[in-house]
Amino acid sequence: MSTTTPGTTVTRDRTHYLYIAVIIAVVLGAVTGLVFPDFAVGLKWIGTTFVALIKMMIQPVIFCTLVIGVGSVRSAASVGKVGGLALAYFLSMSTVALAIGMVVGNLLDPGKGLNLSDEVAGVGQEQAAEGHGSTTEFITGIVPDSLLSSLTSGEVLQTLLVALLVGFALQAMGRAGEPILIGIGHLQRLVFRVLAMIMWAAPVGAFAAIAAVVGETGVDALKSLATIMIAFYLTCAVFVFGVLGLILKLVTGVNILRLFKYLGREFLLIVSTSSSESALPRLIAKMNHAGVEKTTVGVVVPTGYSFNLDGTAIYLTMASIFIADALDKPLSIGEQVSLLLFMIIASKGAAGVTGAGLATLAGGLSSHRPELLDGVGLIVGIDRFMSEARAVTNFAGNSVATLLVAQWTGTIDHAQLERVLSGEDRFDEATMVDDHDTSPPPASPAEEMASTR
Repeated sequence: MSTTTPGTTVTRDRTHYLYIAVIIAVVLGAVTGLVFPDFAVGLKWIGTTFVALIKMMIQPVIFCTLVIGVGSVRSAASVGKVGGLALAYFLSMSTVALAIGMVVGNLLDPGKGLNLSDEVAGVGQEQAAEGHGSTTEFITGIVPDSLLSSLTSGEVLQTLLVALLVGFALQAMGRAGEPILIGIGHLQRLVFRVLAMIMWAAPVGAFAAIAAVVGETGVDALKSLATIMIAFYLTCAVFVFGVLGLILKLVTGVNILRLFKYLGREFLLIVSTSSSESALPRLIAKMNHAGVEKTTVGVVVPTGYSFNLDGTAIYLTMASIFIADALDKPLSIGEQVSLLLFMIIASKGAAGVTGAGLATLAGGLSSHRPELLDGVGLIVGIDRFMSEARAVTNFAGNSVATLLVAQWTGTIDHAQLERVLSGEDRFDEATMVDDHDTSPPPASPAEEMASTR
């Protein structure tokens, strides 16, 4: 908690200057990419390294948060209820996003009149090679090689599975599992402290990432594709503020602009790195601070990063229609539905990974309409910029979903949420760990005996 009492010294939030520095770095990176493109492209490795530093913290954060959340609740059924509601909601919203993307794509018809060169066609073939994958491979990939490898594999779903198993095991142990929960709680504080240290490199990472993409792409490469890029951004905005904003207001009474103001630094981080995964650990910490129980946060947020594909659904829809029109081989409505449903299934687990949407697009076209595969190269020039909108939309969907599921399951402290959104209780940027926890305590031996009678 960050409330103060009379006579105490208020510590200045130095991270405020850190994120001002990030904004400046993004602007300088764009200018550098335009003026010194060759030099800027050479900086790409710095941005990649910064994103890798953040990604290495994702699995420890998910593991600690979910184990503590699940291990602290009395009933395993409550965890299943949260997960079931989350998956049902994600499926529904992905369908809505799919429909919106189809309507806008068919109305604008942005790909008409474009010509395809042999060079562009070659790029499409390269991307298709990365886009193949079956449903069985996806399912078997959820199971890690060993219990400990789930923390080092880089696969979020593997960590989610093991964390649930460990959490349920600690739950069944009762009082005997409390020392382990306390130890994992200390480990969580250490993990968040390391993450807070890494964030001080954000200006450097943001500068290099933006400079590299502008240096590679340039301004001229964007002109012919400005229509679909702008249309995609506007469509995402309509979905986020029109659909998600309305549902959030009706269900929880929360204004989506207030929520986004609270998550402003996370949105900035996503835009500068073009990956929603870079903000995943911070979203977990901030949602818990906002009054949502650790169990709900620990289940909804990681699951959403694998199954909540709102931005990806809009992207795949509009990109497919764009390519088909550009090649003068338009898709019928039936073909659009079949192709895009396949892509939604194939893209599970790739929502937060930069460039994964392009590979999914290529793989889907290759399996359904191979003659459209060459057109993937048309998207490459602006995919990075569209990736940012995908990441922002997916992140917005995850943050809204967390509050909605918490409301439906009664696992949210509305008084705490109001204090946080009004700025009365500020998030501790230094530790990223909040002592405020609405999760119920573990059941005592007496309570366990009573419940079995």
